[in-house]
Amino acid sequence: MTLTVKKNEVKLVLQKLDCVQLELLRLRSILLPETEVTEEEKKEIEAARNEIAKGQKISLEDLVKELC
Repeated sequence: MTLTVKKNEVKLVLQKLDCVQLELLRLRSILLPETEVTEEEKKEIEAARNEIAKGQKISLEDLVKELC
């Protein structure tokens, strides 16, 4: 059985994943007070926000690695 995926569908999935990542970062910042976040974590969060603002994307494989 062959799976055919259109480029538009892949692009849509990647856009949705970007939105999920941004939402996870937003929720994390709400749930964890600033005093509990390490300096390294602050830098990672800021870097991720900058990447999202620039329109940079994360590969699905990297996202899975990051979440698991």
